[in-house]
Amino acid sequence: ATGSSDNVVRLWDSATNKPRGAPLQGHTDWVNSVAFSTDGREIVSGSSDNTVRLWDVTSGKLLRIYRGHVGRVNSVSFNPDGKTIASGSSDKTVRLWDVISGKLMLIYEGHKAEVDSVAFSPDGRTVASGSSDKTVRLWDVATGLPRGAPLRGHTLVVNSIAFGPDGRTLVSGSLDRTLRLWDVSSGKLLF
Repeated sequence: ATGSSDNVVRLWDSATNKPRGAPLQGHTDWVNSVAFSTDGREIVSGSSDNTVRLWDVTSGKLLRIYRGHVGRVNSVSFNPDGKTIASGSSDKTVRLWDVISGKLMLIYEGHKAEVDSVAFSPDGRTVASGSSDKTVRLWDVATGLPRGAPLRGHTLVVNSIAFGPDGRTLVSGSLDRTLRLWDVSSGKLLF
């Protein structure tokens, strides 16, 4: 699945490299991020139109629109349990949405600049966010509270983050042209 400045989400056949079905239309501005649910049945998209949208992969039907951000949505991520979605925005927040009801569950606040990337830990208990404030933050999914102090070390925007498969480490990528590896439990920079 890809999102684009043409305001649509497209599905592609990985074997033939050809589009699969019609584009998923509904966003009114650039699609900045897409993510599949763990079971592959749904796609979530985040857009510069300030919305998060949920799509059915098989039918291409729009299932739900999540509204609440007051800035463009830069990044979206599905919780591995499939029940919640995290979105990071230029409004400096990370928001947690209930997939089924569409309700806003929590707002994670603390970044001093826009949130450029979000990711769930493999166990679904932690959300990580990377920001233009040059930090990475870890958030408790259940309470919305920070897990420790911000992770500092990058000198420019943190625009990509991902947990290791065991959830013990987190890698962050930045416009400072570095990757940094962090210990999740201590928040220490490993390298």
